[in-house]
Amino acid sequence: MSRMHSRGKGKSGSNKPHSKTSPEWSNSDKKEIEETIVQLSKQGHSNAMIGSILRDKHGVPDVRLVTGERISQTLSRLNVETGYPEDLMSLMRRALRLIDHLAQNGKDVHNRRQLELCESKIRRLSRYYKQNDVLGSDWTYKRDQLRLMVE
Repeated sequence: MSRMHSRGKGKSGSNKPHSKTSPEWSNSDKKEIEETIVQLSKQGHSNAMIGSILRDKHGVPDVRLVTGERISQTLSRLNVETGYPEDLMSLMRRALRLIDHLAQNGKDVHNRRQLELCESKIRRLSRYYKQNDVLGSDWTYKRDQLRLMVE
């Protein structure tokens, strides 16, 4: 697999050890973990942050091994509204930071290009989410309304 807007192939990185069962030492009470996921989501944490909190504070090395599904799937099954998908939201936050930077530094052509690439990724990802009915079919990315969507 290659990177979207660069020359590299992007193969580096570590892989999690392959395991189908949760370790004996871990917290494996499915009901308790689901309640914790809902509480953390209502506090405003993202799915990645929920996984980190469960790992660090509650002794759950992998939520998927205990519950049999991802955190986002658990939240959707329990009818907890999450708003925009996490990856789309992080791209929109990045675009907002770049817009704020370019407002102060108008001649920064390198970051202007990075903003164009980031907005391209947002449009591509939103097209995918529209096809899979995660976003409404009338949703569009607008730079002037971005601050309202993120906050």
